[in-house]
Amino acid sequence: MSTNQIISKVWSFCNTLRDDGVGYGDYLEQLTYLLFLKMADEYTRPPYNRKMPIPSQYNWQSLVDLKGDELEVHYTATLRELGREKGILGQIFTKSQNKISDPAKLYKLVQMIHAENWVLMDADVKGDIYEGLLEKNAEDTKSGAGQYFTPRALIRAMVECVRPEPMKTIADPACGTGGFFLAAYDFIVNNHNLDKEQKKFLKFNTFYGNEIVAGTRRLALMNLFLHNIGDIDSDNSISPADALIASSPERYDYVLANPPFGKKSSQTFTNEEGEQEKEDLTYNRQDFWATTSNKQLNFVQHIRSMLKPTGMAAVVIPDNVLFEGGAGEMVRKKLLETTEVHTILRLPTGIFYANGVKANVVFFDNKPSGKDPWTKEVWFYDYRTNIHHTLKKNPLKLADLQDFITCYHAANRHKRKETYHPTDNPEGRWRRFSYEEIIARDKTSLDITWLKDKSLADLDNLPDPDVLAEEIAENLESALGSFREIIAQLKK
Repeated sequence: MSTNQIISKVWSFCNTLRDDGVGYGDYLEQLTYLLFLKMADEYTRPPYNRKMPIPSQYNWQSLVDLKGDELEVHYTATLRELGREKGILGQIFTKSQNKISDPAKLYKLVQMIHAENWVLMDADVKGDIYEGLLEKNAEDTKSGAGQYFTPRALIRAMVECVRPEPMKTIADPACGTGGFFLAAYDFIVNNHNLDKEQKKFLKFNTFYGNEIVAGTRRLALMNLFLHNIGDIDSDNSISPADALIASSPERYDYVLANPPFGKKSSQTFTNEEGEQEKEDLTYNRQDFWATTSNKQLNFVQHIRSMLKPTGMAAVVIPDNVLFEGGAGEMVRKKLLETTEVHTILRLPTGIFYANGVKANVVFFDNKPSGKDPWTKEVWFYDYRTNIHHTLKKNPLKLADLQDFITCYHAANRHKRKETYHPTDNPEGRWRRFSYEEIIARDKTSLDITWLKDKSLADLDNLPDPDVLAEEIAENLESALGSFREIIAQLKK
């Protein structure tokens, strides 16, 4: 069967199951369980002849010849038992459940997977199938999966700027479904002629992540495995631990991340009346500059602590991190002093699956301790003002960020040239601000804009009504989120 036929078959079966109320997320999970078992079975056969850590009574062959209720009962038992195993096997099957109630359709799914040799299939094919389903799942706003999925065009642009090299480590303390790892892997493979040692390091020793949501971590593990990162019986490189609890024991060459949105870290507990309550979670870490329950500020501090003295970071952060006072001001000042914060990309609304998000990408390089601030100047690219994107009609594409990538000038950042000029080109989106100019601003705010919003001055330049409506909805979502946080604080 051709590549396109396989992809079409996997996707069409997803649509069949949706008629039974099985969403993309549930289909993805079932596909993950069955693909893992089938590929493990393929590895036990020639030419591999490997011994797999799967008990024989719950392996792929134990499912293939069953039908009807017998298949459904055994499949349910298989998920339960494999979830008790150790290592990557237990991580893949942890809290697993059968979501396909129709035994006939479960049988068809098993037979569809059984018909192909997945280990021999090109990693790009397997990856395209899985990534496509992940994106479809992210579009399902009811599932909330969008918060774990960063637009792939944005990820690729960030990786193009950072330009990771072979034999170096890459970390993401909130890795979601693993998008940054896949883009970095592709960049290294496509831009370097790797020898045997470099290929082995890339496969087994390059990537390290954290993901506390069990279902999302499962998808990340399978996504990486299908893209040829790690192995079916290798150690798990994605930890289920909360990255913020303690300092990372390792230091990394690169950190690429989009930490979860939502300002407050919290934990849920049962009070004396037996009711569920949430309590702000504050991380008391000696290596943090400020103690706060603000999740993004904690991630910024943690990411800086994860880097080697020569490490580089590119991090997606919401607007509040750029202008908030108190702990926010402290974190910004310390980041400017102890690292070289050299680039900020202002992002438009309408590109994230989580609604109401106004975000930026901050690029900074870690530096050794010194007397003087390491940041000398910060370059801003305004890809927000007068930019209109929607997820369906005008989604963000890599080409949209190509001008930023060019301006970034990764080959030699010291040869950058402003496109902004107060008289010759006041509409230029690429502008430099000195360290002195920034620290003189109120609260050391990095929330800088200089372009005029044309829609406010010229009605002829208004975007289409549906785009305007989506932008209004985004702004309302953002405002409602802020109001809910204020209400929560007032109730305390």
